[in-house]
Amino acid sequence: MSRTIDIPTFAARRADGALVIDVREPMEYVLGHVPGARLVPMSRISQALSILPRGEDVYVICETGNRSDSMAEFLSTMGIDAISVSGGVSAWRAAGHPTVAGRAAA
Repeated sequence: MSRTIDIPTFAARRADGALVIDVREPMEYVLGHVPGARLVPMSRISQALSILPRGEDVYVICETGNRSDSMAEFLSTMGIDAISVSGGVSAWRAAGHPTVAGRAAA
C-alpha cells in the first residue's frame, strides 16, 4: 500500500516547492492540472525513473487518486519516495484550488 496525503497537507507542501508528477494522459492534463505539476503519464512512468529524485518526496497525482495510488506504490518499489495525493485533481478543484490548462513546458 502506498503512502497518501490529503489535499490541505499537499497544498502546503506544493507551496513549499514539492515535486509533483501528474500520471494522467496528456489530454486530461491539458484540460487542467495542478500548477507546476509535471506530466509523466502512467504509460511512461518506467522511462521517467532516471529523472525522479531519490531521497526526497515525490507527490503523484491523477484525477481521483486511483492511478496515483498504484503509481506511487510502483515508484516506491523502485526506490522513489512517492506519495499519492488522495482524491487527485478532482479533490484539489473541489477544495477551491486553481488548475491551469494547456501543455507543460518541454
